[in-house]
Amino acid sequence: MRTKTLKKNKINVITLGCSKNVYDSEVLMGQLKASGKEVVHEEEGNIVVINTCGFINNAKEESVNTILDYMQKKEDGDVDKVFVTGCLSERYKPDLQKEIPNVDQYFGTTELPQLLKALGADYKHELIGERLTTTPKNYAYLKIAEGCDRPCSFCAIPLMRGKHKSTPIENLVIEAEKLAAAGVKELVLIAQDLTYYGLDLYKKRNLAELLEALVKVEGIEWIRLHYAFPTGFPMDVLDVMKREPKICNYLDIPLQHISDKILKSMRRGTTQEKTTKLLKEFRAAVPEMTIRTTLIVGYPGETEEDYQTLKAWVEAMRFERLGCFTYSHEENTHAFNLEDDVPEEVKLARANEIMEIQSQISWELNQAKIGEIFKVVIDRKEGEHFVGRTEFDSPDVDNEVLIDASKTYLKTGEFTTVKVTEAADFDLYAEVV
Repeated sequence: MRTKTLKKNKINVITLGCSKNVYDSEVLMGQLKASGKEVVHEEEGNIVVINTCGFINNAKEESVNTILDYMQKKEDGDVDKVFVTGCLSERYKPDLQKEIPNVDQYFGTTELPQLLKALGADYKHELIGERLTTTPKNYAYLKIAEGCDRPCSFCAIPLMRGKHKSTPIENLVIEAEKLAAAGVKELVLIAQDLTYYGLDLYKKRNLAELLEALVKVEGIEWIRLHYAFPTGFPMDVLDVMKREPKICNYLDIPLQHISDKILKSMRRGTTQEKTTKLLKEFRAAVPEMTIRTTLIVGYPGETEEDYQTLKAWVEAMRFERLGCFTYSHEENTHAFNLEDDVPEEVKLARANEIMEIQSQISWELNQAKIGEIFKVVIDRKEGEHFVGRTEFDSPDVDNEVLIDASKTYLKTGEFTTVKVTEAADFDLYAEVV
């Protein structure tokens, strides 16, 4: 008998993919802890739970490779059991069971009670917001809804996450209060589509009312909005943003493309004219707002003309934050019926060119910030700098503010006021005022 199995079981949860997965892992860990289990995140443990991503090819590859790595560890006797959950498992369970049969069990995205049972724990319905957060202590994700009702042609999320389902306002307030009590100062609101929030529960788009409730939570200083859809955007949200200092002047609104032909094929329900008008309305309502968007290049049928339309539009709109991805041909999506006809090297060249343009725009916008004063939150110390963010920057994806650690001592998780002294493409250098 291996001595390893005589030790007390320790469950190691591994998270791959997006912020929604981070949240799900934290809920799983909170449930395990409530059942008296020893649980760690991405450390050593003899029982492993891999929370997978199945969104696009790269993510699927990373998930499969991680599973294979742990199957090797199981064979070598370094771990005793491996369980797989999350989006990849939801989407490809029969294939995975066939290809990697020695995983102890596979679970889908809605099978948390069954997963807990397999781990010797009970699902506790009374737990609201009892999470073991894995982000730096000053911010946490708050998932306000699950699933998506949008019909976007390229997206497999409804296959993996199901229909849109909002969490009641009172539950989210309880969760926010518990996070605040644990020292969280910034809430990053996430869902597949924030703008749909409340339609199922309250028969209306109710994001503004949710924000009104969350700003009352003591200890929370920033509330940030991620993943809004451009059609049916509830404009009353902008009134709350303008009125409430806790709501960051920031919006993440993935627009994907701007050529009318591509938007129609993507089933986005909008046009270049409508999208441009919406963005102008945002800027008029909240002039200091930072807009982050994401784009897809190389979608089936994207001609050089479609791409040039997108490129010219990116140059004209001057987004403060932008990410660009190459199209991934996903089975069981509507777009899978189309021919994936843009060569991979063309996709990559287009994505790189868009990011070059964005780099220049970001550099120019950053130069204008030299000499300005900003409130920043300190996320971590890295090398010789404390690394912080302004309200215009989301963790992990946006610009950062670097402060010389030899001149000032700052505490992680605290807010401080800084003056920008230098600016690069994506980062600012600052000193404490």
